[in-house]
Amino acid sequence: MIQINKYWEDLNVLQVNRQAPRAYYIPYADEQSAKSGRRGQSPYYQTLNGNWKFQYHRTVHDVVEPFYEEDADVSAWDELIVPSCWQVKGYDQLHYTNLNYPFPCDPPYVPEDNPAGLYVREFNVSKPMPGKERYIVFEGVNACFYFWVNGKFAGYSQGSRMPAEFEVSSLLREGKNRVAVMVLKWCDGSYLEDQDLWRYSGIFRDVYLLERDATHVRDVWNKQTFQDGFRKAALAAEIETTGRLEIRAELKDAQGTIVGSIQEIVDGKGTLQFELKDPVLWNAEKPYLYRLYVHSGGEVLQFPVGFKQVAIEAGVFKVNGQAVKLKGVNRHDSHPELGQTIPVKHMIKDLILMKKHNINTIRTSHYPSDSRFMELCNEYGFYVIDEADLECHGIGSAGDFQDGVFHKLSRDPAWQAAFVDRAVRMVERDKNHPCVVMWSLGNESGYGANHIAMAEWVRSRETSIPIHYEGAAPHYEGSSQVDCLDLESRMYASVQQIEAYARDENQKKPLFLCEYSHAMGNGPGDLFDYWEVIYRYPKLMGGCVWEWSDHGIQTQTEDGTPFYAYGGDFGDTPNDGNFCIDGLVTPDRKPHTGLLELKKIIAPIRIEEENLPIGEIKVTNLYDFIDLSHIGVFWKLEEDGRMIHQGQLESIKAGPHSSQIVSLPYLVPEAASGHYVLTLSCWLKEETVWAEAGHEITFEQFEWTAGLKNEPEPEVMPKGTTSVQAEQKGQLLMVEGFDFAHVFNLQDGTLQRLSRHGVEMLAAPAQFSIWRAPTDNDMHVKEKWLEEGYDRALMKVYQCGWEQTQDGAIEIRSRFSIGAVSRFTILRGEACWKVNRNGAVDLLVTTKIQNERQFPYLPRFGLRLSMPQGMEEVEYSGFGPHESYIDKRQSVRRGRFLTTVDEMFENYIMPQENGARYGTQWAVVSNEQGMGLQFSAPGGFSFHASHFTPEDLTKAAHTWELAKRKETIVHLDYKMSGVGSNSCGPELAEAYRLSEKEFQFELKLKPVFKEDE
Repeated sequence: MIQINKYWEDLNVLQVNRQAPRAYYIPYADEQSAKSGRRGQSPYYQTLNGNWKFQYHRTVHDVVEPFYEEDADVSAWDELIVPSCWQVKGYDQLHYTNLNYPFPCDPPYVPEDNPAGLYVREFNVSKPMPGKERYIVFEGVNACFYFWVNGKFAGYSQGSRMPAEFEVSSLLREGKNRVAVMVLKWCDGSYLEDQDLWRYSGIFRDVYLLERDATHVRDVWNKQTFQDGFRKAALAAEIETTGRLEIRAELKDAQGTIVGSIQEIVDGKGTLQFELKDPVLWNAEKPYLYRLYVHSGGEVLQFPVGFKQVAIEAGVFKVNGQAVKLKGVNRHDSHPELGQTIPVKHMIKDLILMKKHNINTIRTSHYPSDSRFMELCNEYGFYVIDEADLECHGIGSAGDFQDGVFHKLSRDPAWQAAFVDRAVRMVERDKNHPCVVMWSLGNESGYGANHIAMAEWVRSRETSIPIHYEGAAPHYEGSSQVDCLDLESRMYASVQQIEAYARDENQKKPLFLCEYSHAMGNGPGDLFDYWEVIYRYPKLMGGCVWEWSDHGIQTQTEDGTPFYAYGGDFGDTPNDGNFCIDGLVTPDRKPHTGLLELKKIIAPIRIEEENLPIGEIKVTNLYDFIDLSHIGVFWKLEEDGRMIHQGQLESIKAGPHSSQIVSLPYLVPEAASGHYVLTLSCWLKEETVWAEAGHEITFEQFEWTAGLKNEPEPEVMPKGTTSVQAEQKGQLLMVEGFDFAHVFNLQDGTLQRLSRHGVEMLAAPAQFSIWRAPTDNDMHVKEKWLEEGYDRALMKVYQCGWEQTQDGAIEIRSRFSIGAVSRFTILRGEACWKVNRNGAVDLLVTTKIQNERQFPYLPRFGLRLSMPQGMEEVEYSGFGPHESYIDKRQSVRRGRFLTTVDEMFENYIMPQENGARYGTQWAVVSNEQGMGLQFSAPGGFSFHASHFTPEDLTKAAHTWELAKRKETIVHLDYKMSGVGSNSCGPELAEAYRLSEKEFQFELKLKPVFKEDE
């Protein structure tokens, strides 16, 4: 190995020659360029991004040649784009693990086979002006690196996701220069970077050269204070210089008007004081930014200034004196092709999607985001929980979380400097960003003196922002009162637990759910319940859903079929499988239905009924700082599915946290008789930076019946029909009428054939079904389901007979049970099938769960049909247009929908139950000519049509493994259990389980030709 100091396993060395951390900025030559914020417009900025020569070594011990020397021949090396993660470029092992270290746990030591990536870049430097200095900045390198300039050692740094800046003036020369970097995959800092993510390596954020005046402004910290209820504000710009310097600072408002100007001499440290009357305050709803321009020598620095106060008063989290609910998500740096290298346009795409879905808060899980992401949060308007690059989850895992092993590093004084260093670099870099409302001391790292030291440093340096750390919660420490932290935080606490906290008068701090409602796969299904409680109690300040995006890696099968890969797909061990596929959006940022659910539930407008028949509704403004004058409302009133009135409202002006009674100009006559549905859609009147005019913020629907409930329309009987003819042939019962021919299998106790005018409607016998393809959130209860054989349950028919009724129908009755081989019978039931004269089949099922065992709740219960090829068209009346479940249905609206079987499929990366429609009134599955089956139930039903059986979905681990069936598989369920968020969150709530011991289900199946109906 080349002769270098082994800093990567030395806890006493976190850096060599690295500059002290400072606030983020780029020096510009003039104010106009500084205002643009575009780095390339600065003559003092030179990017070092681009193609670098690259050589990968399986172990650092294989690096024997001094590649960093000026004359080292690297011409035969590969080329690698910087910034990038070398794993997504074909080097090393793509590896996903959640909490386990991917190496033996022996802190501070890492494997001897420690991969190394060697980088070499040649670049030109102009002749330096007299009195200038030059700095190289690495904004993110994972996990540690050594670097050389023109053959001379320049520095070392670790701590992957924060900038490392080095002064290199004496090492550079006019003309061609060479920088060489050796990046190691592991270092002792890797024990503090055990986040739930793909383990990437390399120079993954930008690298650039800065030219500075020899005497320059090194750091700026903009502190704010308020008086007279925010009517007066003072901005203290604390300036640190490298020597005596004349400084001119101008504070400008959003229109560019100067609101304060100061010129002073600063020698080392000084403070420039600005005072404003009636400042426009910054908040996520109205992110008003002033700009501070600091002129010194030939440089101009620009800083965003958002006048904002964060405070906790009487257990309530407040921004600018107003109680605020944090409606957030956890966001990793994640790109399906680039890994943790995130282009600015991709950042903007994320933020626009979040704004469009009513999200106002981002937790930077579990490390600080790129500085430009923070700048965008300032501008778009987000509250940010800025989290230190600290997680040592694997310490607990290595010892099975017993005997306090989880606290091993957090309580070891030898690691204290490394812990504190991560807080220092985060706070110093981000202290001027208005978006920051909390400092977080990291994630899932136990709790001890080292966290306390972090908090004490932060509080000694910065007092205006609350400090958060969930790891100090009672389930780790045994006490809910941790003095160095300003709030309580929980992960995946149940609704009952957070309500108990809110009602406990001994709990004085606000409660923040830093992670809740695990959005893995088909989920989450518990958002509504959480927010019902969060809004009810001031002490509950909101939370962040886990998480924003699926972390799938774009790849392809051997035959070229593209798919998103997860843990284990690259032979990586240990791995946590598809646990990285747990977001509200797909890797390429297509919203899952869970995001639509979140949007509806956290919407900033609530509409409630006041007096619907006369058009009175109550509108409540849940915004914290703005009124509703920017919102338009379109409404329509439908009577028995026919629109009878519509209009628009322009006069809603309810202020923040206030309500307004609104009258809609419609009138339902007193003598009216019918079913009414009122739909209201709230939309933006004007275009914003994140949405077009007309973008829907939220909607609401109300239903009511006026007068006597309409009697159901009588069944239309075919001409010439008198009665149904039946003939038994062995175990088959042939049932025929005027235009239909059905067959019932008396031995199997089920329908075998349904046809009308000779068109066959079934491709296989109907059967009762209790199994669904487990969702990700079923992962724990699934084991109980499998143990009881729910996935392989069979029907046993004890008795089946038939008779002709007095009204000319045929009635078939059976007694049956459902159970699995080697297990007790799960349920017993009776079924009555009645074939009416018009060919419709009425089904009445009565079931009873057996008491031989305490059976887990059922995934579903209903009738499963297989319809022939070509039955592709789906029309239904119920909730849509997308999937819905008993606990995931706030984002759907009642209506009549026309779709296809393919369009009902929700394509989750891990195949699972999907596409159901809760609360369906009736549905028709037919061919394109309208020939098919109509289904209806008096109490509604859960409806599902797919080209995959539950068994197909259960078996497949990726969507490419699914083989689409020609038949259409239809499920007509009495009830489908909810989806919840139990992959990481609490168990599915009792109210959403199919756990009834006895129940009855009525269903009607009718062959139809829609065009003739």
